[in-house]
Amino acid sequence: MTSTIRKVRDLMPLKPLSIIDAMRIADIQANRLLALLGVTEAPVPESAIAGIPKIHIERLTPAPFSGATQWSKGRWLIVINGSETSGCQRMSIGHELKHIIDAPFSDMLYPPLHGHSTYDRWEQICDYFAVALLMPTEWVRKVYVDEGVRDLRRIAQRFDVPVRAMQFRLAGLGLVDPPVHCGSTLLVAA
Repeated sequence: MTSTIRKVRDLMPLKPLSIIDAMRIADIQANRLLALLGVTEAPVPESAIAGIPKIHIERLTPAPFSGATQWSKGRWLIVINGSETSGCQRMSIGHELKHIIDAPFSDMLYPPLHGHSTYDRWEQICDYFAVALLMPTEWVRKVYVDEGVRDLRRIAQRFDVPVRAMQFRLAGLGLVDPPVHCGSTLLVAA
C-alpha cells in the first residue's frame, strides 16, 4: 500500500467506533491527508488525490451511481459519474477515498449498531470524510468568520462543492442554522 494511504490509515484505532469517534478520526485523517499532499487552500485539486500512488480516477458517463471503488490490476480504481456536477464528482472522489482508507477494517470499525448496518454506518462516515477533506473546519471558518463571506453560493464555488453540502457543513460547524425538513421539502431556517 502507498505510504500516503498507510499514514492516513494508521491514524485509525482498530476497534469498533461510535459515530462521534468515527467523525473525529475522519477529521484528523482528512487534515493529515491534506498536509501529506501539500494542499493548503480551497479548492482541493483532484490532481492531488489522483497523484496518490496506486489510485486511478475514471469517469463513466452515464453511470447508474455517483461513485464506486475497486481494487483492480494492482491499484485502486475510483469510478465516478461524469455527468454529475464538478462539486458532486469531487464529493464522490472524497467519499470513495475513505472507502479505500477503511477497506481492510470496515466490518470491525463499523459493526451494526442501533438498527444501522455496517454498510450504512460506513457510508455515513465516508460522506463525512469527503466533507472534512474538501471543506476543512479551519478553511471554512477562515472564509465565513475571518473574511466575512456570507453568500452560500460564493462559498460553495470557492470550495467547488455543492451548495447543499456547504450549507450542511456550515450548519455542522454551528455557523448557520441547520436546514429544516418540512415533509418532502427542505427549507432553510431563518
